Amino acid sequence: MSKTPVEIAQTSRSSGFTLIEVVVALAIAALGLAALMAAANTGIGNAGLADRYIEATDRAQSRLAQIGAISRLTPGEEFGDDGGGFSWRLRISPPLIGAQQSGDARQPQPLGLYTVQVTISWRSGTSTRSVSLQSQRLARLGEDNG
Repeated sequence: MSKTPVEIAQTSRSSGFTLIEVVVALAIAALGLAALMAAANTGIGNAGLADRYIEATDRAQSRLAQIGAISRLTPGEEFGDDGGGFSWRLRISPPLIGAQQSGDARQPQPLGLYTVQVTISWRSGTSTRSVSLQSQRLARLGEDNG
């Protein structure tokens, strides 16, 4: 038995998607893909920023290790370019001096406790980021501490 033209038209309409359904499905897929790309881009940016923080921390630790061993413990502030887009700032505070344990209490001890702070900073987009490390160094007063 053969189908009539009306039956054929009804069968063909129910077996596929309409153009509007296809366009809506593509729009939803495009929105999902855009959200996925934005999340991936944010993750890559955060990984790069974490790398810069690690590098800045390594540079600060290296500069801090030099203070008192290679360079002098002179109170004051110094700064400069560290290369690779990083800059450094060193702040050494005047030593804390206490009284001697024995003898005259007014006579200062021959040792002083210096507070040393190293800050490494860099530009990240429109803002400036930085890492600061602080330590204390014990050194004899009045000597060349380098």
